[in-house]
Amino acid sequence: MEKMIATCGLNCASCEAYQATHRGDAKALEALAATWSEQYAATLTAEDCTCMGCHSETGPWMSHCAECEIRACGTEKGLGTCAECADYACDKLTKFFDFVPDAKTTLDGLRASL
Repeated sequence: MEKMIATCGLNCASCEAYQATHRGDAKALEALAATWSEQYAATLTAEDCTCMGCHSETGPWMSHCAECEIRACGTEKGLGTCAECADYACDKLTKFFDFVPDAKTTLDGLRASL
């Protein structure tokens, strides 16, 4: 599987929303919206789940990613990932790592190779 590391350290290419969007699979996006709506106590539509990946210049981005402070910060600073940031790991990122420790592992690895 290809890798496309998001600003925060997630692999966009492994995301179901990204995969369904790239396949043009509307039914998969609808099913994903229903699953995530239930799982996260939210109201999501297939459009909310449509995503071309964090580094897409024009989107669409999944509804959460479109509002993501980490992605916005990295974009503003012109960074590919937070591993490149002089402020690594900031408070926003550290809080995110509490929920997604694999992202920290990925970014730590990228940072070590810089």
